[in-house]
Amino acid sequence: MGLVTPDYGLLFWMLLTFSIVLFILKKFAWKPILSSLKEREDSIEEALKSAEKAREEMANMQASNEKILAAARHEREAMLKEARDIRQKMIDEAKAKASSEANKMIEMAKSAIENEKAAAIEDMKNSIANISVQIAEKILKKELSDPKQQQELMDKYLKNIKLN
Repeated sequence: MGLVTPDYGLLFWMLLTFSIVLFILKKFAWKPILSSLKEREDSIEEALKSAEKAREEMANMQASNEKILAAARHEREAMLKEARDIRQKMIDEAKAKASSEANKMIEMAKSAIENEKAAAIEDMKNSIANISVQIAEKILKKELSDPKQQQELMDKYLKNIKLN
């Protein structure tokens, strides 16, 4: 039963050995162990800080990306609006030009029609005048074959003429 109840001598030597081992550990091993634990703790803390910093940078990048995307969308909409405006302006200009050309062509056609009409009327007048002269010549030849009738006709025309 000596092992279960230690003797004072054994207790003293155990305490002395433990103290020596503790002193040796404290002198040579405790500082490197504590420094490695401190390094480990610092590296973990640094890793957490860098992870938090990376998370913040990712959040900033995401916000920046969203701003860039919004700006790109806005610019795209502005470009599309400008393109639509230019297209509409070109269509309006083309319509106005076509309308102007059509009006010019209509005016030219009207002018040509008027000229043709005037020429046709002039031709008709000349033809009618020629026919009238021919008819009058035939009538006068027939009626003025007698000198008495010629004298009566001249008297009749002279009465109608008024002298100023």
